[in-house]
Amino acid sequence: MELWYTEKQTDSFGITAKVKETYVREQTDFQDLSMIETEEWGTMLTLDGMVMTTVRDEFVYHEMVAHPALVTHPNPEYVLVVGGGDGGVIREIMKHPKVKKAVLVDIDGKVIEYSKKYLPTIAGELDNPRVEVIVNDGYMHIHDHKNTYDVIMVDSTEPVGPAVELFSKGFYQGIFDALKEDGIFVAQTDNPWFKADLIQTVNRDVKEIFPIVRVYSANIPTYPSGLWTFTMGSKKHDPLQVEESAIPEFPTKYYTPRLHSAAFVLPKFVEDLIK
Repeated sequence: MELWYTEKQTDSFGITAKVKETYVREQTDFQDLSMIETEEWGTMLTLDGMVMTTVRDEFVYHEMVAHPALVTHPNPEYVLVVGGGDGGVIREIMKHPKVKKAVLVDIDGKVIEYSKKYLPTIAGELDNPRVEVIVNDGYMHIHDHKNTYDVIMVDSTEPVGPAVELFSKGFYQGIFDALKEDGIFVAQTDNPWFKADLIQTVNRDVKEIFPIVRVYSANIPTYPSGLWTFTMGSKKHDPLQVEESAIPEFPTKYYTPRLHSAAFVLPKFVEDLIK
């Protein structure tokens, strides 16, 4: 008998993957967590029935959350990651020697625990001495740390359950206040095929708070539709003004200096969403 995992991405569309083994299936204090081994994508973390990361394609998402903002900011010494308990964004941040400290705040300690056990290639930098891991509410952490961070990255699930407030205008205002005077923030903002309204709402809200707002995209095959967007808000530094020759060399599989500017070139239907 074959076992398949299916994520219903809408009421009438989904993706499915053949499962070799189930490592964990647990209802945590916050969400339904599964860690499964798939034939096509390797080990897969799911939360509330949604694919969060897989060993095979995780590098795209984690690199594209971390590097565009970190190469845009001239001196990103203090970085905050809200969510991201699998550790992938932290791993990418650690490739930047200018970062003195990276703080990870995830509300669900079980995500951190199981990622360390079953996703060691993703979570391997969570014990780095430059990293502080805090199991707490990222929303509250933001509001308790004014003028603290150079870069803030929001690595959240889709806007369901505990992540709903991480897509609110009040949260973005809190991020603005938690950033230093030339700070930058970036958040994953879902896909334009099924969540066009969300992208429009986030873009509008962020534009009312930050003077510079840019949307960019990447291809992530296990995420809904495969086309994923990220929204960057900056107080001072424009990612489109970064010189390709000024981007330092560090090991990646997706992000490159040439891709940096190219990622901000959007398909017309996505451009039309954020006009």
